[in-house]
Amino acid sequence: MSENIAVILAAGKGVRMKSEVPKVLHKVAGLPMVMHVVRAVREAGIHRIIMVVGHGREQLVTSLPSEGIEFVVQEQQLGTGHALMQADGLAAPDDTVMVLCGDTPLLRGSTLQKLLEYHHQTGAMGTVLTTRLPEPTGYGRIVRDENGRFDRIVEEKDAAPEIKAIDEINSGMYCFQAGPVFDALKRIRPENVQGEYYLPDALPILCSQGFIVAALLHEDEEDIYGINDRIQLAHAEQVLRRRKNHQLMAEGVTMMDPGSTFIDFEVFIGSDTRILPFTIIEGSTVIGENCTIGPGSHIVDSIIGNNVVLESSKLLESKVDDACTIGPFAYLRPGTELQTGVKVGDFVEIKKSVIGEGSKVPHLSYVGDARVGRHVNIGAGTITCNYDGKNKYETVIDDHAFIGSNTNLIAPVKIGKRAVTGAGSTITRQVPDEALGVERARQKNIDGWASKGQEREAESKLRR
Repeated sequence: MSENIAVILAAGKGVRMKSEVPKVLHKVAGLPMVMHVVRAVREAGIHRIIMVVGHGREQLVTSLPSEGIEFVVQEQQLGTGHALMQADGLAAPDDTVMVLCGDTPLLRGSTLQKLLEYHHQTGAMGTVLTTRLPEPTGYGRIVRDENGRFDRIVEEKDAAPEIKAIDEINSGMYCFQAGPVFDALKRIRPENVQGEYYLPDALPILCSQGFIVAALLHEDEEDIYGINDRIQLAHAEQVLRRRKNHQLMAEGVTMMDPGSTFIDFEVFIGSDTRILPFTIIEGSTVIGENCTIGPGSHIVDSIIGNNVVLESSKLLESKVDDACTIGPFAYLRPGTELQTGVKVGDFVEIKKSVIGEGSKVPHLSYVGDARVGRHVNIGAGTITCNYDGKNKYETVIDDHAFIGSNTNLIAPVKIGKRAVTGAGSTITRQVPDEALGVERARQKNIDGWASKGQEREAESKLRR
């Protein structure tokens, strides 16, 4: 039984990117650009994907998910036709092969569905996807006959003035029947300055053999936008973020200013959540319903429940349950979990800790490697001293404990249920349940110190 196969060409170096990173691994809206192409292929219902890799192939193979992708290597980069030749033998003769470029992250699955359907409807052995550009310079032009059917592709360098006036261009994306195209590729001769095998050269060979070759005009030029440098990368970033913001707003998310809201492609946000300006949400973050995020918040790979307020704060790989309040200027580092109804206030840093239901860390504190129970109050200036220069240790604070302001908790240490620490204490031993832990020097008052100090200062000036 025949199948549809996508071959993604991802072997190029991307010289104009001026980077040690392979071009197709540069991220757009949080994903390597080639993964946006993979996503579009899967949206189109194509399940078998072959990726042709070459430059930086070790990085590509280790950076991309191996599930559902077959990698083949193009040892020498000898053109697009040569790249497709590397997949010869991997498809049955009656399979349909869709050839795509790995540097087109704006591609949509619906566009590929149209290309596939048109290819089959026309009975073509080869179909090229085209579009119109107001400035087509540099692209191969699509020449049609008097009936509007595909005739040939003329490259820019070979085009006469009347051909250069054509604004319909070759997108570099095709559908072929496997048997005819791999036979045609064997007939291509690299008779050009670069000595390369050009995939468009397969089309006239198919025509000469009496096969139908079709051209599908796609009106949305944005879909086939290719990335060759950092300027084009930035443009693609803007487009994908705009699409993502529009999708979220259509699903019930409010954005005060979409232009200053930066959300990665794989983020999920529930309805009635408000995203305020200058907020960045990255990775696979999930945010629930009826939250207020921002302004100026930064969230990476975190899970946030419903009815959460996150003001001007940063979350990295953290989990926040329902009805929590965070910020402003809080920092939740990886491994942090806030249970229902927790309050984390201004200038609080939490790392690899669980804060129990209803507990409060209102301001100016560091909590690291800690387990904090339910309804605990941690006073301003509290520090969990978890690191001795070599190892890190855990602090445990049980339910309903009260940590006085400016307390230093020297881990490993445990504060019992309903226990209290006196303000300014340095706690080095366990505080039992319902006990008061105080560790500080006794206060000493020296009467007349201020006036005596003034007398000493006057005497000092006289001696000068």
